Amino acid sequence: MFDKEAYEKRVKWFTEARFGMFIHWGLYAIPARGEWIRSTERISIEDYEPYFEEFDPVDYDPKKWAKLAKQAGMKYAVLTAKHHDGFCLFDSQLTEYKSTNTKCGRDLVREYLEAFRAEGLKVGLYYSLLDWHHPDYPKYNDWNHPMRQNPAYADEKIDFDRYLDYMHGQVRELCTNYGKLDILWFDFSYGEMKGEMWRGSELVKMVRSYQPDIIMDNRLEGGGDAFGSLVTDSPSDFCGDFVSPEQIVPPNGIRRQDGTPVVWEACVTMNNSWGYTQRDKNYKPAPMLIKKLVECVSKGGNLLINVGPDARGNIPEESVNILESVAVWMKRNSASIYGCGLSDLEKPDYGRITASADGKKIYYHVMEPQIGFVPLHGVKKEEIKKIRLLADGSELKIADSWIITSYPDLVFVSFGDSPLLPDPCDTVIEVELK
Repeated sequence: MFDKEAYEKRVKWFTEARFGMFIHWGLYAIPARGEWIRSTERISIEDYEPYFEEFDPVDYDPKKWAKLAKQAGMKYAVLTAKHHDGFCLFDSQLTEYKSTNTKCGRDLVREYLEAFRAEGLKVGLYYSLLDWHHPDYPKYNDWNHPMRQNPAYADEKIDFDRYLDYMHGQVRELCTNYGKLDILWFDFSYGEMKGEMWRGSELVKMVRSYQPDIIMDNRLEGGGDAFGSLVTDSPSDFCGDFVSPEQIVPPNGIRRQDGTPVVWEACVTMNNSWGYTQRDKNYKPAPMLIKKLVECVSKGGNLLINVGPDARGNIPEESVNILESVAVWMKRNSASIYGCGLSDLEKPDYGRITASADGKKIYYHVMEPQIGFVPLHGVKKEEIKKIRLLADGSELKIADSWIITSYPDLVFVSFGDSPLLPDPCDTVIEVELK
């Protein structure tokens, strides 16, 4: 039975944090053509093996990653402990296919967790339900397996329960050997491979027995395109704690069938790739990502931005530069992000509105310069205690001019004589109500 009180207690920190770092990293950083390379190029285990033999990220320093995330204003992070290729970044006792058996010989998950916790960040681990390395994972008729429709596997006999025992065992290892985890990010369900096919109820019960406060995504039920039963009146035992739309900011946020908001997190790439892809230089500029973060918060959601470190363990320079630019804006305007969410006020033409949880502070995000004064829709003069430019705390006075006499029900403020915004990306006005 769905325990609403326990649920709301679990997700409270998450809905206050709003901004996180996703980290896709593994053997696929060496060929540098994305994390799905085994599937897209139909690569056999034997032909993929050289990457395992070569893997040695000599520059891996998760302390640098953690400092970058914190500087950018991120409050949590999620690392791929195991992706679809089955390679583990942790010292699992259930497989030899792990980072401790490569040249690097290190438990990369443990180092990541220690580094990010040291910076005061919440920590999460991604775990793939798929496994293209395990002998008992379906192949010939599977939608995604590298050996799909390969005649050599047409009559192969597998024991899927043996795979599920393995998968559950690895999740148990992550939940018991690495201290308190804040997020467990499963990925992903498709076709018949969902829910109880994963022994979902049993899996979630086991996870909660070891990590009662952990939050999980909704992908035991679906993929990045699915909302799952969390948005219905009858959530399943494995519905998760938040919906995880992928590569899209939901046009209208996400709500339950009764119209109440649901907890969600949009996960997006900085370029067009999750895993390191050397030729993908299609990076989203910092102002775009800032505006998308604001959009997510204004719709009641979080934003999880991905970085894909290279084979040596370095986050690409382009990603670092972008996050450093995001950091400048967040340092001055994060009060309009943390602990904030959607407002009942109508979206203004010039930008977005976020509001504090108690509704006493409203943040007008002005992303387009205005001719003359900036209208603050939805508030009345007599309701306002003070108005400030959030970036520096300077006073903004309510305008009193003949120009606006025809709009007596609107509150206007001015940024001064310049036609340009103080911050060309997003200038934030903080309105504190009485």
